[in-house]
Amino acid sequence: MKQDRRGWLLAISALIIALDRWTKIWVTHHVSEGNEITVIPRCFFISHVLNPGAAFSMFTDSPTPGRTRWFLTVFSLVAALAVVALILKMGRRFSGTSIALALILGGALGNVWDRIRYGVVTDFLEVIIRFGHWSYHWPDFNVADSAIVCGGILIMLDALLPKKQTS
Repeated sequence: MKQDRRGWLLAISALIIALDRWTKIWVTHHVSEGNEITVIPRCFFISHVLNPGAAFSMFTDSPTPGRTRWFLTVFSLVAALAVVALILKMGRRFSGTSIALALILGGALGNVWDRIRYGVVTDFLEVIIRFGHWSYHWPDFNVADSAIVCGGILIMLDALLPKKQTS
């Protein structure tokens, strides 16, 4: 009988939450809101942005920010519960999908923490993509956002890659 991996998957989620909290606390104490530290000139910065919206700053300009905050919080908690249920159901072994779910759970709960505690999410990773005279400012993000995106990519890869046939 194979060893149950659900505890390890939940530990991955907890690690993402801890890294997300630690980095947001560091930024809050070392970078004034609205300022940035250059890491790679003209390309990558550690910033300090408070995001009342969702991913890619969606809903930031909502006419009812309080309602938007609670909608996003409830949506994230419901999604986190669904992901926990999936981990409990299919997490007896490591797979691309089970690890992806652990990353998504940690990321969702990391951002929910901010929404509940502070009413906004702290974003601090700022990327500007430049090609000649053309440039694009990617919306600022954080460790939780990164975990969610990486989890989504892993799920897509796991779905697209051929499965081994069992005899």
